[in-house]
Amino acid sequence: MSPAVTIGLLWLGFAGSHLALSSLPVRQRLIARIGENAFRGLYSLVAFAFFIPLVWTYFHHKHAGPPLWMLPMTPALRWAIYVGMGFGFVLAVAAFVRPSPAGVVPGDPRPRGVYRITRHPLFMAIAVFGLLHLLPNGHSADVAFFGGFALFSVVGAVHQDRRKLATEPDRFRPFYEGTPFFPFTGRATLQGLRELFPVVAPVGIAVAIVVRHFHGSWFGG
Repeated sequence: MSPAVTIGLLWLGFAGSHLALSSLPVRQRLIARIGENAFRGLYSLVAFAFFIPLVWTYFHHKHAGPPLWMLPMTPALRWAIYVGMGFGFVLAVAAFVRPSPAGVVPGDPRPRGVYRITRHPLFMAIAVFGLLHLLPNGHSADVAFFGGFALFSVVGAVHQDRRKLATEPDRFRPFYEGTPFFPFTGRATLQGLRELFPVVAPVGIAVAIVVRHFHGSWFGG
């Protein structure tokens, strides 16, 4: 079995188990039987059971398989990736600073800060990571690995919206209707960007710089 196929199957297992366990019928039945805390433990255990071998397989087969595209790493492409990853880290930091109303422990449903940019900042940060890493990594194993991040993030965000609209319609629907799905598609994007300063945006950019500095020693390239 080729590395790309193995990576694809592991992504299917990760995403399928994630979506199945978080679906309303399965989630409610398991929580009723084993309790909320045990369910969260089971959910995490199943996720790690797929994600760890997924990452291990990729890092043992980086750039394996036929090239689907080959983009030269020009200065323009390099800086586009740097800027994009900086934005991705800002989204991720903002998501942790202010919990989402769609999270396990729901946050404030008023759309402020990063939620004026997208109502799924963490999912979108992961999607940005996947898409940007696809540009210079065009071998089939790379495409399966990084493409999985982008695809899973979008599917996971849609699934989360539907679950929250079904379980907490009165609380979640105003937030859902007042926030954009994809970044930069809402009317209040500029206001959201301003609200990320002076703390969240600089922290996210600083994290991006640190990761870029140690990228070679941590990830091998």
